[in-house]
Formats: sequence, C-alpha cells, structure tokens
Amino acid sequence: MRLLILLVVIAFVALGVMLGALNADLVVYDFGVASVSLPKGAALLAALLVGWLLGGLTAWLGRFRRPSRGKRSSRASGEASRAP
Repeated sequence: MRLLILLVVIAFVALGVMLGALNADLVVYDFGVASVSLPKGAALLAALLVGWLLGGLTAWLGRFRRPSRGKRSSRASGEASRAP
C-alpha cells in the first residue's frame, strides 16, 4: 500500500513539474496598490491551494451549524411525549 501511495505522489510531483515547465510565462496581477508578477504555473498552483483551503474551511465550519428547524421540533416533541 505504501508503494502505491509513493507512486501516486511521484506521479503528481512529475505532473506538477511538467505543468510548471510548460507554463513558465509571467502573468502580471494588478491589485490597485501593488502588482505581482508570477509564472502561470505558480499562479495556477496558488489558486488551487486557496480553493482547497477555502473548501476545507467551509466543510469544517459546516459541521458546527445548528440543527435545522425540523430536527429541533421533532426532538422537542419526542421529549414531550416521554414526560409523565
């Protein structure tokens, strides 16, 4: 199993290196107060990383959401039926 994981990681690293080498042109991002010049591959990797982090944060925060109204009302009616 470790060998399979190692091969998958090596394949993704090789694809990342190839993507970076094929997209070596610089892209200029102008934020109004500053401008940044990055290679296309680095910009794509940064966008992928930011999206992955925001998606993970959204999923993590979604676990702590309050229960919906339907679950609360059924829970309250269940407790009322158990009361003597």
